[in-house]
Amino acid sequence: MNLDLATAALEAGGKLRLPGKPIGELIATGYSIDSRTMQAGELFFAVRGERFDGHDFIEAAFAREAVAAVVAESQLLNLPERVRSLPLIVVDDPLLGLQRLAAYVRRHWGRLLIGITGSAGKTTTKDAIAAVLSMKCRVLKSQGNLNNGFGLPLQLLKLDRALHDVAVIEMGMSNAGEITMLARIASPDWAVVTNVGNAHAQNFPDGIAGVARAKYELVADVSGRGKAFLNCDDAYVSQFGRDFQGEVIYFGSGPCGDPRAFDVVEHGADGVTMHVHAGTQEQRVQLKLMGRHNVTNALAAIAVGTKYGVPLADCALALASLEPGDKRGQMVEFHGAKLINDSYNCNPEALKAMIRTLAAVPATRRILVAGEMLELGPDSRELHRACGVEAAANHIDIVLGVRGEAARIVEAAAESGLQAIFLETPEAAGAWLKANLRPGDVALLKASRGVKLERALAELATE
Repeated sequence: MNLDLATAALEAGGKLRLPGKPIGELIATGYSIDSRTMQAGELFFAVRGERFDGHDFIEAAFAREAVAAVVAESQLLNLPERVRSLPLIVVDDPLLGLQRLAAYVRRHWGRLLIGITGSAGKTTTKDAIAAVLSMKCRVLKSQGNLNNGFGLPLQLLKLDRALHDVAVIEMGMSNAGEITMLARIASPDWAVVTNVGNAHAQNFPDGIAGVARAKYELVADVSGRGKAFLNCDDAYVSQFGRDFQGEVIYFGSGPCGDPRAFDVVEHGADGVTMHVHAGTQEQRVQLKLMGRHNVTNALAAIAVGTKYGVPLADCALALASLEPGDKRGQMVEFHGAKLINDSYNCNPEALKAMIRTLAAVPATRRILVAGEMLELGPDSRELHRACGVEAAANHIDIVLGVRGEAARIVEAAAESGLQAIFLETPEAAGAWLKANLRPGDVALLKASRGVKLERALAELATE
């Protein structure tokens, strides 16, 4: 949303400094926290991150024609005099100012906003919901996985009544209270929860139960004013509607679900087909997305779409055209072998689901390249071992474990009789694949984001 700087300053909780400029002359046409990618006319927020302080890049932002910069009052006197002579909005905290301004824009926009959370599948579900709703209305969806206190406000600042009827916003968390904070900014009307898993369990004293409470924060926020869309196949999420004040829509493959999937057939690299019953409608649905777990993501989209008034047939049409996202089940060819790049992120539940998917793909040999899974807490060792057992149960031919606790995957797989190899780095995994892949092989690459397992694919491209 375009805003004049006076309004932006007021709603961000700051004071406007415009040396020698009439207030009405300057309009923010966009918003950025990264001086490298910002565009002319954008308002730059000098936020402090884990590795960088945005105040160090204010001059770079103005060099790219920023309309103004939002700076911390505590840093003002530390800025060069030439910077202090440029248009500035002075606040206590630029990140808080960004969030306050985003909350204002969301309120001013004032239309349906759908919040999505879950331990796995958030981004795919967001993309699926946006695709389905786009059959009937104009949708803003959050880009990539910009789902935290930095990224979510930047997405909300794009809202425009002339362009968007509905917003579909992803909400992530790694600690208790984070989704509550995001919900205060975004004010969601509808809540969608995909599942609860062990991701970030190390940040909660009671492990996965704490993760469940943190995910429930989104449902609690919309209770009394909105709708909740819940995966009734998930042991935790299925209970989130018990005290909900408002309409609850359950989706799943069991009798609890409406919409409900049945006659699900996996076709390996060619995706999944299923039949869906939703209210009085029934429809065959085909997905390009690999794996049975994507049935749940598609059902969430159908639940939201049909509630919004999109016919089930149109939902199926939208879902049929949905492509895998970046590093989320993308297929790569290498000298007659196929690699499934699902390396964006990982937790034990997601890895087991993709192991089952790999097992369904026709192949000469099936190779699992599984990187370490992070933030699993005290049960990390056994959770990794369970994935090695899952690989054996699904008759995977070769298991490569990459880095750290992935040694436990290798350990359990080897105990079950599989060929299993531990490698210290993704580059080493890439070198192994380059030397050992044969035509007809299919390899799955999956790991936590911090492992950067996509570097194994980059290794294949080297001479």
